[in-house]
This record gives sequence, C-alpha cells and structure tokens, in this order.
Amino acid sequence: MSQNRTDFSGTSASGTPGTGNTQTSNTSTGGTTNAGGNAGAAGTGTGTAPGLAQTAQEYGTKLTEAASQAKDFVTEKVSVVGDKIKDLQNVDYREVAENAKVYARQNPGQAILISAAAGFLLGLIIRGRR
Repeated sequence: MSQNRTDFSGTSASGTPGTGNTQTSNTSTGGTTNAGGNAGAAGTGTGTAPGLAQTAQEYGTKLTEAASQAKDFVTEKVSVVGDKIKDLQNVDYREVAENAKVYARQNPGQAILISAAAGFLLGLIIRGRR
C-alpha cells in the first residue's frame, strides 16, 4: 500500500533549513522528491542577508567618513577665501597700481608677456560671448 506525505515545514530531508520547499515522500518506492530543487541549494541563500547588511553598514560608515572629510575641506577653503576677501578689502588700489608700475619698470619683458597673455585671454572671453 502506498502512502504520500507532504512536508511544508521548510526543512529539507537532511534537517537543513530551506526556503519552504515542498517535499513529497512516497513510502512505497522509498524515494523523496523535492519540488523546489535540491536540498543543498535551498540552504545556501540564508547567509546573504546578514552579509548584505554588513556590507551596507560598511559603505554607510565610509560615506559618513567621506562626508566628514569633505565638510572639513570645504570649511578650510571657505575660511581661506574669506581671509583673502578681507585682505582685498583692506588693500589700497593706488598702492597696487604703483607696485605694478615699479615691477614693469624693473622687468619690462615679463610685463609685456603678462600683458599680452592677459589681453589674449580677455579677447577669447569677450569673443566667446558673441
């Protein structure tokens, strides 16, 4: 006489937790059929969830550290720019012009090259807008 038994417990024939595979046992033939695939593959997916959570946590930590470093870098650069702006506000432009004239008298070749390069760049900028 043949008896069929169906196990929905999610445990494979070897006692390994599976993914809720349906197992049918036929006592007359003595064989076991696993409708969801083999029992060894059913238990392999259980370790990935903790691994993914750990990887996500590691990436979160790295992202937090990178954001902190970026914040520190930007804060430092903003303070440098602020200092430069304060320096420019306190500068007497007549003194800057006089220093440029003195430099041009001492180094006429460099002054001409610098003026030509500045004029060329200014010309490119102005012509690019038209």
